[in-house]
Amino acid sequence: MFSQTDFVHMERALALAKRGMYTTDPNPRVGCVIVQNGEVIGEGFTQPAGQDHAEIRAMKDARSRGHDLRGATVYVTLEPCSHFGRTPPCANALIEAQVARVVAAMEDPNPQVSGRGLAMLRDAGIEVRCGLLANEAQELNIGFVSRMTRGRPWVRMKVAASLDGRTGLPSGVSQWITGEAARADGHAWRARASAILTGIGTVREDDPRMTVRAVDTSRQPQRVLIDSQLEVSPQAQILAGAPTLIFCGNLDERHSERVQALRNRGAEIVEMANAAGKVDLPAMLKVLGERQVNELHVEAGYKLNGSLLREGCVDELLVYLAPSLLGNDSMSMFNLSAPATLEGRVKLAFHNVERIGDDLRILARFVPTGGAAPGSDAASLPVSF
Repeated sequence: MFSQTDFVHMERALALAKRGMYTTDPNPRVGCVIVQNGEVIGEGFTQPAGQDHAEIRAMKDARSRGHDLRGATVYVTLEPCSHFGRTPPCANALIEAQVARVVAAMEDPNPQVSGRGLAMLRDAGIEVRCGLLANEAQELNIGFVSRMTRGRPWVRMKVAASLDGRTGLPSGVSQWITGEAARADGHAWRARASAILTGIGTVREDDPRMTVRAVDTSRQPQRVLIDSQLEVSPQAQILAGAPTLIFCGNLDERHSERVQALRNRGAEIVEMANAAGKVDLPAMLKVLGERQVNELHVEAGYKLNGSLLREGCVDELLVYLAPSLLGNDSMSMFNLSAPATLEGRVKLAFHNVERIGDDLRILARFVPTGGAAPGSDAASLPVSF
């Protein structure tokens, strides 16, 4: 169905899509390559929201070099859009350009529009093929796919620990367990996320900024704080700069002064309590999905980590392991109870294992009941030491 030439051009389109890793949010990361008579005549990738999509960018590139698009083949990593959003439909633009063939890596995961763009192209007499390197395209937009199909973001929990699974000394000191290379790599994962989430315990102990600093990015993710009792100080660093979204339990008049002080710092406060008076974590994810959060990056303490895990709110773990030991009395990664039997243990599958500086980075995904985790095929597991 697909030739070796098709694979080459789609791989290039995926590489272009990665250039928008930190900038396209909340739109998907898409790349496009236009080929005519065996020659690449145009390339592009999706620009920040409200600007050109990948196909439009590639067409402009081709035309700026004097090329006529009639009869060309277009390789794009996601089905061309068929609806008016911030920009006009790309499918219409391709039809008007009279291209001959469109090869898409995957359909748009939005169930309300999926397949419509491809159908429009076919109805216009354009040859359409879909499914080339679909897994790679989906991985690139795993958060967008999650939001479109589940109504909630893809949740990635980052933890830095010693080889015996400890995140800090009994005193709470944890800077720095891992090396500089691992810390910079962690900031790259922050940068690709739509939002960064932490808990009040971390804010009290470390007063973090929760911003991207170790990599260049023009966009800072939304900062999200879980603070059931609204205990955060109005002077906390997490409130500096862009508005912070704070989820809390039920408030009353006792909190009015704190609420006003936090709002004066630009914070937005959302009451979302469960029966225990804590923040309803699954409901919070739905709210974040409604706010167009694709990937949620979690950096929190062991208590909140455990709560998120117990309530099924985590999709994958991003774990940095340092070649050191801290001992049994030190802080753990998760506050979880031991299962009664080994059969009851939480099961994960390694998705990627790589050495980063002196440390080890593990990306592990939870195995759903009755099946393997996405990308967990041992034969294709990327491992680098």
